[in-house]
Order: sequence, then structure tokens, then C-alpha cells
Amino acid sequence: MTDIELYERLAAFITDNKRALFDRIAPDRTRHITCVLEDIYQAHNASAVVRTCDLLGIQDLHIIENRNKYTVNPDVTLGSSKWVDMHRWRGEADNTKRCIRHLKEKGYAIVTTSPRAIDTTPQTIALDRPLAFCFGTELTGASDMMLEAADIALRIPMYGFTESYNISVSAAITLFTVMERLRASSIEWRLPEAELAALKLSWARKVVHSASHLEDRFRNEEHP
Repeated sequence: MTDIELYERLAAFITDNKRALFDRIAPDRTRHITCVLEDIYQAHNASAVVRTCDLLGIQDLHIIENRNKYTVNPDVTLGSSKWVDMHRWRGEADNTKRCIRHLKEKGYAIVTTSPRAIDTTPQTIALDRPLAFCFGTELTGASDMMLEAADIALRIPMYGFTESYNISVSAAITLFTVMERLRASSIEWRLPEAELAALKLSWARKVVHSASHLEDRFRNEEHP
């Protein structure tokens, strides 16, 4: 069975309100922009970025765990981690390198924030290719490996005495600005039909009790 067919069968077990939410929200999801968090250790910051990604329609969040374990606070995420695809890079010595390699193979340009960047800001960065916005640990920022691998250095404008924003604020400012510009552009940022169907199916599996058993039954009915 196709993802569309499976979703239509599972949709019978979902409330009308939830189906309407899936139909409304899924077309506004994107993978043209993705977010990468490297060694974030404060649960509040980690949780706030997940929530930001969900609210802005950014479907993929990449989490690199070299020294710090990534944890979320459910009081901050408010369930948003259920709807965002969280890809964890951990368990090896070169998690940052593996994540960067994966993203570049997928066609993403690596973007890191730096107060020393001159020309490129969230308002001016070119959006014509997929972009992975990378944010480093709260204390020291992105690692040397991440900075060396970056294709673009981004400056978030600041007009005060301090030199940096909080990590969750940096992500929110950057991603909000970029997504607003992207939605107003003629760039094809939405998910293709096949990915859209797969996304709605993945959401349905999270809300339907015993979804895997139901899917087995559907397949057996079609091919007894």
C-alpha cells in the first residue's frame, strides 16, 4: 500500500479536528531550511528551539551530542517534539563531522553564526539553495570543526554592549526571519507530494493506538 492509502485508512481512527490540523499544517512544512544544534546542554534552550522549529514549519532538527546530552523540558516544548523530526548524532567521536557530511550530501549549505561576519545577515542571506543553520553550545558557540566546514558565516545584527544573543533567541531570530522571507518568495520550499504523504502518515502513526497492527491488517486485507 502507498503512504497515501495507508494514511487514508488510518485517518478513520483520528478525530476530525486532528485530521483537519494535519491537512492544514503539513503543506506549510519545509525541509528547504533545517536547524542544527551542537552540544546544547541547557534543557530550556534545547526545548525552545524545538518549539520554534515546529511553529515555523521547519520539519527537521539535527542534534549533535559530542560532550553534552540533549534533553528537552516538556513544559517548554508543549508537545512540539512529537511533530518535528529530531535526528540525533551521537555515540561516536566525530558526530559533528558525520552530521555535516550528511547535510552536504543532501545539498545543504552549512551556515554558522558569528559576530565577526560582515555582510550576511538573516535579512540578506540567499535562499535559493537548501540551508542548514547551525548553532553551537551556550558558552563557546560552534566548534572549530563546524566553523571550518561552514559555507556561510552569518551575523545577527546587535546594537547593545553585549556580544551575543542567547542560543534559543539566536535561533528564533534567524529562523523566523528566513522563513518569513522564504514564504514570501517564489522559491519551491514546500515538501513534494510523496514527502507530504509520508509526513502525514508518520503523524498519524503517533496518534493512532496500535497503528502498526492496523497497518498489518490493512495489508492483509489487500493481499490475503
